[in-house]
Amino acid sequence: MATKKEIIEGLIKGYWSEIETVMNYISNATNLDGVRAEEIKKALTAEVADELMHAQTLAKRIKELGGKVPGSMELKAEQKYLQPNKKSTDVEYVIRGVIEAENAAVKHYNKLIKMCDGVDYVTQDLVITLLADEESHRNIFEGYLKEYSKD
Repeated sequence: MATKKEIIEGLIKGYWSEIETVMNYISNATNLDGVRAEEIKKALTAEVADELMHAQTLAKRIKELGGKVPGSMELKAEQKYLQPNKKSTDVEYVIRGVIEAENAAVKHYNKLIKMCDGVDYVTQDLVITLLADEESHRNIFEGYLKEYSKD
């Protein structure tokens, strides 16, 4: 069984992932160029609000459990796959990066849900809701990939 400390650590990891995703979605939405990029730019901009809400939700739960929400100096960036591409018209690169980010979130939230089982049903319920959002986001961008992919 997971301890409260381990659950807080899992929430903090999710919090950082959401914050990093917000930064990368903003940079990619801003840096993309071209007519084919417009729909993806709009979708990324809309996703920023959802991801920010996820971070705020996680922060609130961290505090409720007696943890401390970390500040920016503690961020250890991990999303290499979402870094802006040198080719600002490579929409497929961005879509694939988004799918990878959503997959990472889905994997982490599934792990956190299992950690909470039988220990913390409130956090488990909260994370299940976040998981559903992330799966939905991934599905949207997998649909975009069908159109933009050269395969």
